[in-house]
Amino acid sequence: MTDNLTKLAGLIENYNQTCGEKIKIEYNEPLSRHTTFRIGGNSDLLVIPQSVEALTQLCAMIKETDARAYFLGNGSNVLFDDEGFCGVVVILTALRDVTCEGNVITADAGMSFTALAARARDYSLTGLEFAYGIPGSVGGAVFMNAGAYNGEVAFVLKESTYLDLDDMTVHTISLTEHNFGYRDSIYKHTNRLILSASFELKPGNKDEISEVMNDFMNRRVTKQPLEYPSAGSVFKRYPGRYTGQMIDEAGLKGFTIGGAQVSEKHAGFIINIGGATCADVRNLIKHIQDVILEKFGCAIECEVIYVK
Repeated sequence: MTDNLTKLAGLIENYNQTCGEKIKIEYNEPLSRHTTFRIGGNSDLLVIPQSVEALTQLCAMIKETDARAYFLGNGSNVLFDDEGFCGVVVILTALRDVTCEGNVITADAGMSFTALAARARDYSLTGLEFAYGIPGSVGGAVFMNAGAYNGEVAFVLKESTYLDLDDMTVHTISLTEHNFGYRDSIYKHTNRLILSASFELKPGNKDEISEVMNDFMNRRVTKQPLEYPSAGSVFKRYPGRYTGQMIDEAGLKGFTIGGAQVSEKHAGFIINIGGATCADVRNLIKHIQDVILEKFGCAIECEVIYVK
């Protein structure tokens, strides 16, 4: 490990001795255990804060030591390099508190987006049905304006709270301040860490909400290769075209490089059929992009985040 990582590990150990085991810490942890692709080398340090307070203290330690850090939710849209990550990976999934006041439901960033949709249903609140089955966390969903089935975060978000990683101050911003676009938000372009998000929903009938959610889940199970590790839909929607359909029409279903394959069930997915490496996936992505550009003249953009 580098000197700053060694110093960071020492600060975390001291913090835990003083405050209890508030930050779980692992050394040389395989990142393949923490992403839905099941791909990636080791991280020098991997830490899991157990509360928002512990997370903010951790961020202060990272800033003090100038350690390289990457923040990760459910790891559903991330591809780590085969060589791993030289730095500290911070896992946010232990941060999953939820509160509800009237029609507003608020969740910590590490909460599963699917689990939040289920909680909204339990409160008889409608608006988050589209989130049921999305494998990411609340923070990840806000970060990329996640959406499905004609719904997206921008339609229901009220506000979010973040930690400014430059000056360690906490702020809350309203919907309009997020600058939402297609799979885009202000968080993609700033050094801000999402802590929580509030969604303004509407009263609904629990049975009807459940029916819609089950319908969406059944569609996913029927049409998507959920039986294999993947990062979900690999490419952004191309204006006026369905990217998966273009990949299908190009004859790429089933095309395989190493352990990475274009799903025969849904051409918009790359799946890990066993032993896939980051290099396999990246080479397959490049091949798909080259073929689609040649056949259709469309430069399709990958939405999976590559981390080295």
